[in-house]
Amino acid sequence: QVRLVESGGGLVQAGGSLRLSCVASGNIFSIYVMGWYRQAPGKQRELVATYTVSGGSTNYADSVQDRFTISRDNAKVYLQMNSLKPEDTAVYYCNANTRYTRSEYWGQGTQVTVSS
Repeated sequence: QVRLVESGGGLVQAGGSLRLSCVASGNIFSIYVMGWYRQAPGKQRELVATYTVSGGSTNYADSVQDRFTISRDNAKVYLQMNSLKPEDTAVYYCNANTRYTRSEYWGQGTQVTVSS
């Protein structure tokens, strides 16, 4: 009952910045955790950052700590990505988990490409 739509991906040179956006619709009040994951070609999908909606706590992968920031504004969640590296190249997916039904939802993904 939750729909997620990502945007903001694109091409950027190493050292540059991008901000990804995820808009949630539907039963948004049931969401307790939102996050960003990414998947590079030939690799498993991995956690980038999470945001606990009730308390505002955040969690980051070691590889993006101090470079990426996750934040929320009502039904939108953002991922500010600074000091981008070629290793950050991947499809980035928005994720949401609900409290009562324990359901998980995913967006369609947005491509981020970082050139050397």
